Amino acid sequence: MLKLTETKEAKFSSELIAKFNAVLNGRYPTGKQKAGLLPILHLVQAEYGWLSSGVMDQVAEYLDIKPIEVYEVATFYTMFFLEPRGKYVFEVCRTGPCCLVGAEKIMDHLEKSLGVKEGEVTSDGLFSWRGVECLAACGTAPVLQIGPEYTYYEHLTEEKVDELIKELKNK
Repeated sequence: MLKLTETKEAKFSSELIAKFNAVLNGRYPTGKQKAGLLPILHLVQAEYGWLSSGVMDQVAEYLDIKPIEVYEVATFYTMFFLEPRGKYVFEVCRTGPCCLVGAEKIMDHLEKSLGVKEGEVTSDGLFSWRGVECLAACGTAPVLQIGPEYTYYEHLTEEKVDELIKELKNK
């Protein structure tokens, strides 16, 4: 993953452009390239880690749409990051069933263990965390997923969270 700052404009690699072309070619009719916006934003985020306004402007240019059309999509879906984030993002389900069995306790523990508040990035760049809406694992709550692979971890305890942090630090 390339590091990207707001002031440094990204230039899409020929490999990334080839992936864009593969998304569009054969899937969407000519003139309807905007329909490929979601998969293209996923590819860009996988490459850079987050979506800066400069990157979103370049996506708009590639798709021949207005930048606001990209911003509308990127700001609507919570899976897109509009600020830098850690290599590993702990996403804790914060809906009712998970909260009833300790999700808030897990989020408090993450804040203390990682030393960062929700949405912040640890100084080593490895971790960030946030509460998210339903992860559809109510029966095994509390639950979190860790991106970028989005692996689920269920029946969480503070000890299990500590093990995950240690395991990821040693990767």
